[in-house]
Amino acid sequence: MIEYLSQPWPWYVAGPMITLVMGLLLLVGKSFGVSDTLRTTCAIGGGGALSEFFDFDWKKQIWNLLFVLGAVIGGFISSTWLQQSEPIPLAQDTVMTLQQLGIENPGADYLPGEIFSWEALVTLRGFLMLVGGGFLIGFGARYAGGCTSGHAISGLSNLQLPSLIAVIGFFIGGLIMTYFLLPLLLTL
Repeated sequence: MIEYLSQPWPWYVAGPMITLVMGLLLLVGKSFGVSDTLRTTCAIGGGGALSEFFDFDWKKQIWNLLFVLGAVIGGFISSTWLQQSEPIPLAQDTVMTLQQLGIENPGADYLPGEIFSWEALVTLRGFLMLVGGGFLIGFGARYAGGCTSGHAISGLSNLQLPSLIAVIGFFIGGLIMTYFLLPLLLTL
């Protein structure tokens, strides 16, 4: 059973499940997005006294916090007990490119230690990628009026033009990061 759970679900199972959840959210008048949980957390902590943005009825958003908590717990469970023992199958060209950029053993782990570790955090490259990247993601999600999950899943299912524009921007940004900025940062 554990072996079956460690495999990705096929699109014909995962896709309809996402559709079902989105349909239910639309029926009850809610929208999905992970970046809203930070606003909710700040409102719970009394942020409304400091900023009008955090002054709202956070109790209506508690379900979103439970979703994020479930994602964190699920991530812990999968990283602790559902890891596959063999290396991640990567194309040979990808392995060679990553090795040229300083990733010693591409595919051995989901997160290479050269980027995602406490040791990497104290380097200029690690600080820029983890702290700088985290700040830019948070700023970008706020500036775009939502995160990738909110725009791509919720906004597009509601046929919102701003979400379509945001998703196109996310993809363009991802391509720029992958092909231009990541190789530059990995050579620092």
